[in-house]
Amino acid sequence: MTTERYLLDTSVMLLLVRGDEPGRAIDQRFDLSTAPERPLVSIVTHAELQVLARRNHWGRRKLEALAIALSNVVTIDVQSGPLLDAYGAIEFASQRHRPSARPMSHNDMWIAAAAKVAHATLLTTDKDFTHLSPNDCRVVLIDPKALRNPNDAPVSRAL
Repeated sequence: MTTERYLLDTSVMLLLVRGDEPGRAIDQRFDLSTAPERPLVSIVTHAELQVLARRNHWGRRKLEALAIALSNVVTIDVQSGPLLDAYGAIEFASQRHRPSARPMSHNDMWIAAAAKVAHATLLTTDKDFTHLSPNDCRVVLIDPKALRNPNDAPVSRAL
């Protein structure tokens, strides 16, 4: 049996850390905590979550939840040659799509490059990655509003 490999964008990790209904719905929909292969994250996501924690003055319990969530994923660092090559390809692809595509932050390009190198599907709640799918990296856009009321709309759609 082949399971899909997922790389989680910072927005998805944040929902999982919060542990409320949207995070539980994502976990269940994509079998993140029960799949034999642990989900992936970029080291950039670690940094972005640390910034959010500081900016929002997270307390001990939320910081512990963050530490647990990050210990349950596999982290991709930015030091490998293939990842550097993938970053260049992602930035080039983003430039090809301007002005129709939203400009991507450098952090988002690192995250997309990590998904590309890992041959993983990028799970995200924001539209900054949509122009990359399916040619440069596979993206599944998760609708956070649908997670709050799953009867209204599909939770996600592959792009």
